Formats: sequence, C-alpha cells, structure tokens
Amino acid sequence: MRIVVIGGTGHVGTYLIPRLVAAGHEVVNLSRGTRRPYSDHPAWDSVEQLTADREAEDRAGTFAGRVADLEPEVVVDMVCFTKESARLLVDGLRGRVAHLVSCGSIWMHGPSRSIPLYEDSETVPFGEYGVQKAAIARLLLDETARGGLVTTSLHPGHISGPGWHPINPLGNLDPSVWTALATGAPLAVPGIGAELLHHVHADDVAQGFELAISQRDAAAGQAFHVTAASAMTVRGFAGYAAGWFGREAALEFVGWDEFRSRTSEPYAEQSWDHLSRSQFASIDKAARMLGYAPRYAPEEAVREAVEWLARNGELDVELSAG
Repeated sequence: MRIVVIGGTGHVGTYLIPRLVAAGHEVVNLSRGTRRPYSDHPAWDSVEQLTADREAEDRAGTFAGRVADLEPEVVVDMVCFTKESARLLVDGLRGRVAHLVSCGSIWMHGPSRSIPLYEDSETVPFGEYGVQKAAIARLLLDETARGGLVTTSLHPGHISGPGWHPINPLGNLDPSVWTALATGAPLAVPGIGAELLHHVHADDVAQGFELAISQRDAAAGQAFHVTAASAMTVRGFAGYAAGWFGREAALEFVGWDEFRSRTSEPYAEQSWDHLSRSQFASIDKAARMLGYAPRYAPEEAVREAVEWLARNGELDVELSAG
C-alpha cells in the first residue's frame, strides 16, 4: 500500500517506518523536517521525505488536502494534538483515503477509578493534553460509526527507547533522579510509592500500528491501548532502576507540599501529571483483536533508554553488568 506517515521521525515513527518498508509498503514521511529519526536504518533511503508546517497549514485550511493529494491508501497521524486539527484532517480525507490510523495516549483517561483501565473505562480526563486526546479519540470513533472515514486510534503509555530521556520513577524527566539511584543518595518520593506508571517501548507501539494497518477490518472504528503488558509502581520502578547500578533505592516518602518545595516547578508538575493519574491500561483488546504482543517489559524498555543515555554521555552514571 501507499502510506503517508505524518510526523514519522519521532519516537514511534523511528521504528514504524522501517517496519512498513520491510513489509513492502511505499512510504511517504511528512514532517517539519527539523529532526532525524532517533536511530538510523537503511529503510529510510527508500522513504519519500516531504516537509510541512501542520499548524500553519491547518490555519490556512490546506493541510488535509495536501495529504489527500498524495493519494495514500492509509494515513498514519502521529502528531495530532487538538480535536480541531483532527476534524480538519478527517474532513479532508473522507472519501479519498481507505484508513486513518491516529496516535493517541492513555492520558485520554483520567485518574484510575479501578485497574486495569479498558478503552471504554469511564474516567474524567484532565489537562489540555489529556482532554484533547480524549476528544480526538471520540471524534474518530464517531466518524467511523456514522459510516464515514474508517479510523483507528492507538493509545500508548510512556514511550521509552534509545535516544531520549524516559519518564523516571518520580514521573518526571529530571536527570538527577537517575544520579541519585545510581549513587545510593536519598530520593524524595511524593506519596507512598504505590502509584502506577505504564511504560512501553517505542518499537512495541510501532508493532501495534503495523498490526492495525495490516488488519483494517478488525481495527476499523476501534481504539486500542498499546503499552507493555504490565505497569510499575513508583517504588518498584525505583528498585529496578537502583539495581541497574548495583544499588538499593534509598527512598524518602514525603507529602506533595514538601516534594514541591524540594523540586523545581516543571519537574514537580510532571510528577503530579503522571502520578496523580496512576494508570495501568489493559492490552487485552489489542492482543485479542490484532494479535498485539509487546516484546519488552516496562523495566526493560526504560533500561534500554538509560543505557543509551549513559553510553552517549547524557547521564554521568555507569550501569552494572547483567
């Protein structure tokens, strides 16, 4: 098939596009052109690369038409963040494209009321990102249910892999957390450490997208979680991570007010955003309907990311063997 991927040089696209090329598809990557894939692969030599400023073209009302004019059978949208942008794309592709596959987030759900979360669990999303991802998912489901464009949305957890900083055991991107775990220094943890974080390796997310593309009839009008098979508690994650450095985690459990007073505001807000949701998203539906089978446990996905950061001088830590 001819497949246009919008935003294909990001975390998931780095793995998805080589998968699509290996499967024999003709692939066009439409992106801002400001980033190379996180890892090199010879498949990229056969990918047509086009640049676009989606926000500007959405404002001008030209982006969806430009995508449709590329005459794809499938469009994969990795970088849609507002309901209005999704609506514009759907309106422009309706009747011209066989399948739209969109990347959402498990943040379409709000804080867990029971676990695991299922795709239709009733929760109240919060924050601009989560609210918009929930609205996009609903728009896509409604579009297909009304007999319009065939759509599928896939919802990853905290995407991890080599080339970028993963969400750490405090639910933020503060690199000093890894240093504390590597050296055995005390680490202040908000709450009691029972909150959940649900990571996934970027290649496992790419697997989910490839399966949805190849099984259009099964995926039509559906939303799927694409995460690791298990989630980690904060204290469990910290224990895994400290073990990578031959240490035991020295955790100090504190209230949120104290944590905020000891943590820079951006990192404290990231922690609140992740830990207050405390999510564990079931992959049963994706496994049953698409055959989704993630290769990585969440701790394995994060360890691969941390190893890359240490190897490339972005973290001043040394992991133990094994």
